[in-house]
Amino acid sequence: MTDEVTILDGGMGQELIHRSPDRPTPLWGTRVMVDYPNLVREIHDAYFAAGAKVATTNTYALLRDRTDKTDLRDRFADLHEIACRIAVESRDAHGSGIVAGAMGPLVASYLADAGPPREEAAAAYREIARIQAPLVDVFLAETVPSRARARATLDGLEGEGKPVWLAVTVGEEDGRVLRSGEPVTDILDDIAGRDVAALLVNCSSPEAVTQAVAELSGAPVRFGAYANGFRPIPEAFKKPGATVDILSQREDLTPEVYADFAEEWVRLGATIVGGCCEVGPAHIAELSHRLNAKDTSVDRAATRA
Repeated sequence: MTDEVTILDGGMGQELIHRSPDRPTPLWGTRVMVDYPNLVREIHDAYFAAGAKVATTNTYALLRDRTDKTDLRDRFADLHEIACRIAVESRDAHGSGIVAGAMGPLVASYLADAGPPREEAAAAYREIARIQAPLVDVFLAETVPSRARARATLDGLEGEGKPVWLAVTVGEEDGRVLRSGEPVTDILDDIAGRDVAALLVNCSSPEAVTQAVAELSGAPVRFGAYANGFRPIPEAFKKPGATVDILSQREDLTPEVYADFAEEWVRLGATIVGGCCEVGPAHIAELSHRLNAKDTSVDRAATRA
């Protein structure tokens, strides 16, 4: 297709579960960088080999509200740096690509009304940004469920030296709204005049993501999508401390089926596409093949487009 499409990698957490001998815990994705850092590197390498042009750091859940009451409290900055360096080393070994510094939602995923006050949330993201900035090419704020949390996140990331990619998550049954119930198009008001280089939709079903992408097709910045491969998210997962082993994978979402969805997103104008949870290297390989992206020249300049 076009050399304007940037191929993201796929999910990290679920792929780690499939490759690790340990059961997941609320801090499992973080602790793996202490116990099995080689697995993180293997997954980055697998995605680059599949055709991805972006390595997303294994820092989605590396947040103070997860670590401060654990034995990893004093390793917060160190673990961020380890995760970023692993991604950088993989990118450098591959010879091209960019590194996206992942930052997940505070408290828990999908909860629109959770999280600390705006200034406190902004400070949390600002701390992470300052740790990651020397190593990453973009900040990737993921699974943002509401306008209020988007504003707080942007408050913390703007002005910290890297382009910001903001990824919002939408309703499972209706992709035209954020998880908060607010119209997804309202997020355009929140990024207007802000330093946002790309607007993405992530960690919702491919069907819902397609609806959201259609709604955002007139976005004034680059936009794109990366869906998950979960069956409907159970309510038990939408609580602090929930672990991913209560989620289950869709059996019908083969690499070919997922690529069909992604091609539709590109048709609707998306220029950044990839995968989220339960979308692995095989999916990215098929997607890359479909979009003829293996020869695409995507470098750090793409982060500013």
